[in-house]
Amino acid sequence: MIVMGGRHELLSVAPADWHLAVNCSQSVAVLLPEVRHLVESWALRGWPVICRRRLPDDPAGSLAVGLPLPPSLGKQRLSFAVHRQSAVRPFAPVSLAQSSACVPKAWSRQVSGVGSLASRIGLQPYVFGALLWQHLTGLPYLRPESDIDLLWPGPDRRGSGLLLDGLDMLDQIGPARLDGEILLPSGAGVNWRELRQALATPNGTVLVKFLNGAKIECAADLFRATQAWPEDGYFPAPPCRCPSMRHRGSAMSPSSH
Repeated sequence: MIVMGGRHELLSVAPADWHLAVNCSQSVAVLLPEVRHLVESWALRGWPVICRRRLPDDPAGSLAVGLPLPPSLGKQRLSFAVHRQSAVRPFAPVSLAQSSACVPKAWSRQVSGVGSLASRIGLQPYVFGALLWQHLTGLPYLRPESDIDLLWPGPDRRGSGLLLDGLDMLDQIGPARLDGEILLPSGAGVNWRELRQALATPNGTVLVKFLNGAKIECAADLFRATQAWPEDGYFPAPPCRCPSMRHRGSAMSPSSH
């Protein structure tokens, strides 16, 4: 069973419910007419939305979703509340291989290297950010300075070293900046670059991001823990084996969609 509302989760919304969500969204009211028309037709075009963190004024029981506009249309991140959770269904994530047709020619060698790394460690990366949305919509999200944003299923402790070192090498080769997260079984994510640095530091800690919050964890503990963490991220921090964390408590920060 898929739990709706996970971090980075894509969802399809029934057109009638999308129409209601658009009409109730304050972020749509200020759009130019042609941009508003595009947003109104989003669900009819078969394009998904993405889960976002809840806002204080989101209706109780609604599902908080959003979408980013491409740079040519203002690059705003628009927020919506879908009132019937039965009106949405999961939309399959997009792998790096599936989005290859949208990859700029200048990135081809670097992306090929990422594919080879993925094959060696037996993991399939998924895309998010500009590359994802350009693949889904055909709209011009990618710019020369865009990052390659990737989501990696969490490897085991041994595989994490191969993955993180490989990403660091490919990031340095360029030309694009490799960004992204390692996904944990709970659905939370950690930035791969921050995780690599933390694992190389005695008692290193890293920010673990949830849909509605974040907390600091011992990096090494991420590969030892067996318990599932709540997706909302709001809970007392458990005792940590890292001495540097014993007096820190829980650190909370918002998570963007």
